[in-house]
Amino acid sequence: MTIQVGDRLPQATFRVMTAEGPAAKTTDDVFKGRKVVLVAVPGAFTPTCHRNHLPGYVAKAQEIRAKGIDAIAVTAVNDVFVMDAWGKAAGAEGIEFLADGNADFAKAIGLSMDGSGFGLGTRSQRYSMVVDDGVVQAINLEDAPGKADISGAEALLKAL
Repeated sequence: MTIQVGDRLPQATFRVMTAEGPAAKTTDDVFKGRKVVLVAVPGAFTPTCHRNHLPGYVAKAQEIRAKGIDAIAVTAVNDVFVMDAWGKAAGAEGIEFLADGNADFAKAIGLSMDGSGFGLGTRSQRYSMVVDDGVVQAINLEDAPGKADISGAEALLKAL
């Protein structure tokens, strides 16, 4: 079942990089008591994700926060080391990178996809989501993994 507007996010655990190394962060840790823009991509460093999708959120982060958003988080089915390196390479300071290495979160919300035809295995579909205190307020799901229009920062800003 695919998550819908009005649904509460299921419990899941991401991996994040801290000064002490990799650590677990639950959905409650990320979303409880905060209004968060969650951006999901099929894979860190992949062309559409790295060149088209993430840069808009890096460039528009202040404008997004000015609309009442407490945090911007990016998730992908990659390990914590790749997600940390991607955040640094993208200059994405202030954006949280949530590694969903086994696709547990993507599967739990019904937004995983089979990328095995491209050698990628199970991945997340591309979307942006506005989550208020763990409840989905808006979801912008792309119809193809190579597109970043509906879920891009510009479209999200217009909807906020």
